[in-house]
Amino acid sequence: MIITLASINWNPSPEIFNLFGVSIRYYGLLWAIGFGLVTMIVHYLFRQRNIPEKTFEPLFFYCFFGILIGARLGHCLFYQPDYYLAHPVEMILPIKFLPQGGWKFTGYEGLASHGGTLGLMFSLWLYARRMKMHYMDLVDMIAIATPVMACCIRLANLMNSEIIGLPTNMPWAFVFESIDMQPRHPAQLYEAIAYFVLFLIMIYLYKNYDKKLHRGFYFGLCLTVIFTFRFFIEFLKENQVSFEEGMTFNMGQWLSVPFVIIGIYFMCFYQRGQKKA
Repeated sequence: MIITLASINWNPSPEIFNLFGVSIRYYGLLWAIGFGLVTMIVHYLFRQRNIPEKTFEPLFFYCFFGILIGARLGHCLFYQPDYYLAHPVEMILPIKFLPQGGWKFTGYEGLASHGGTLGLMFSLWLYARRMKMHYMDLVDMIAIATPVMACCIRLANLMNSEIIGLPTNMPWAFVFESIDMQPRHPAQLYEAIAYFVLFLIMIYLYKNYDKKLHRGFYFGLCLTVIFTFRFFIEFLKENQVSFEEGMTFNMGQWLSVPFVIIGIYFMCFYQRGQKKA
């Protein structure tokens, strides 16, 4: 990485090291770090509310598989349906079939935040039913920690030089050398910073105003802020797939709108004025 007055040349290898043919990559590491931090934060919130330890233990698996499956299916079906419906095995397994025959391990190349959110919501609904918890109490606790995961994922995108921004002459522009030599907005970094700030706001509200905030507020705030920011940051990004060319709003923006509406409802109207159990 070379820093000049005009831009930051960025070209890290996505792979940290290779262990006996198994590639250890920044994306997987940061995904795991984010998930681990979320698990610790939610565990702390469970203890704060005197929820039994045995109730917490299965939550990790529900969240992990809900996010992973939802994010993967979201990318495949929202952004590349023609390809993946013709190659359904690649949608499920982290491999790619080669034109000359055979296959190679690639990891999951493509995870969509909108799909991950939907997958998480469904898995939490299953968990809440099994544990006989109020669904909104559960998603409120998850929402407090979620921005940490979102921050780590965008840092992972930065390390992969993916989801890049549009060309710019700003002094903090990044030159993603694996893409081209144009200085561009580090859109991944913008999002990572925004989500970390949201996490700090969440913690501040929880520490100082938790008993005054109605059930569903944290969930609503999380959806509203993340997907509103996601809507506007898309104006600084390159389109991810070719069919978005010429669209007034791209796929990420259209998918963000329902989440913002749902977030506003839960933040401003759902059980407002009612005390938490």
